[in-house]
Amino acid sequence: MPVNQIIAGCEAKMKKTVEVLKDELKGIRGGKASTGLVENLRVDYYGTPTPLKQLAALATPQSDSIVIKPFDPGSVKEIEKAIKNSDLSIAPIVEGKIIRLSIPPLSEERRRQIAQQVKQLGEQAKIGIRNVRRDEIKLLEKEEDGKLITEDDLDNGKTKIDDLTKEYTNNIEQIIKSKSDEIMRQ
Repeated sequence: MPVNQIIAGCEAKMKKTVEVLKDELKGIRGGKASTGLVENLRVDYYGTPTPLKQLAALATPQSDSIVIKPFDPGSVKEIEKAIKNSDLSIAPIVEGKIIRLSIPPLSEERRRQIAQQVKQLGEQAKIGIRNVRRDEIKLLEKEEDGKLITEDDLDNGKTKIDDLTKEYTNNIEQIIKSKSDEIMRQ
């Protein structure tokens, strides 16, 4: 396998790791209401756990509330139950065919806890990036052992992979800092 192909695969895996982190951070509460808090919440819809974003229109008409308007009005009870059973600690308010979630302001202590949780997610993502680096360098070394690439190609490939690792690690740090600042701002 050519070195460029290995590096392209490495970059794709690192991008995926960052995207997963961004998706996880959407579900973490910041300073204001966000539909990301509930969009991936699993609702038991006719016996199938289904993400809420597939069952309802989600909106944030104000910075402290989320409005959920189910496509199927019969699913209101299941959505309400899923919200109550989640770890959001928010009581849903059912108003006919819509559900309102009033997002209370966070205490200073709770914001610190959430910021710490964000930091841990960032560390997990960095570990994922480093694991990708390790695996791709092993692949390069295996290719060099099999005489499929030269020693110079191996060295160049390692350098490029290290540069990608540094770039994506810095990207993760920026994302985490931005999310932590959003959480602490109130």
